[in-house]
Amino acid sequence: MTYTQYQDLLIRDMEPADAQIFDDEYTAQGWHPDVDYYHMRMSEAAEGKCVALTAVYKGQPAGSVYLYFDAQEGPFKGKKIPVIVDFSVLMKYQRKGIGNRLMDTAEQIAAQHGDTVCLGVGLSREYGSAQRMYVQRGYIPDGSGVWYQNQQCIQYETTCTIDDDLVLFLSKKLKR
Repeated sequence: MTYTQYQDLLIRDMEPADAQIFDDEYTAQGWHPDVDYYHMRMSEAAEGKCVALTAVYKGQPAGSVYLYFDAQEGPFKGKKIPVIVDFSVLMKYQRKGIGNRLMDTAEQIAAQHGDTVCLGVGLSREYGSAQRMYVQRGYIPDGSGVWYQNQQCIQYETTCTIDDDLVLFLSKKLKR
C-alpha cells in the first residue's frame, strides 16, 4: 500500500526486496544488520501487529520505520498506545527531509489508533540526529527516566551499558 507520494519520495509498505537492500546498505555503513530482522517485521505487519513503512527516494529504499499499535515494552507497555520502533534513514539520504516525511506518515497512522504516540530513543551520540528531530517534532520525555534492556535504570546503580538498549522514552500528543 502507498501512503504518501511527494516529488521524489514515496512512503509505502515494506516489501520483501527491501530487506536485502537495507541489509546491504547498512552493512556498507558499518552497521551489523540481519536480513531476517526485516522479514520478521514484515511478518508482524502481515499479522496486523504493526505497519512496516519504507521511504523510497528516487526509486531507492532510503529509510524505514515500524508503527506498532500497542507498546510492548517500557513505561507504555499494556496501555494500548501506538509506538514508533526502529526509525532509520540511510546516511546517504539524510538531511533531505525523508525522515520527517516518514515520521509524518507514521504519526498519521498512529492518530487513527489513539491520541498519543510514543517511542524510545538511544542515548549515545549515534542517536543525536534522531534525538534532536524528535524534540523538534514535539516529543517529550515521559518522566520515567532511562531504561536499559526493558528495565528502568535506578539512580547510582551501574547495571546500564551505553549501547543500543539504553533508551529514553518520549511521547507526543496527536491531533485527531
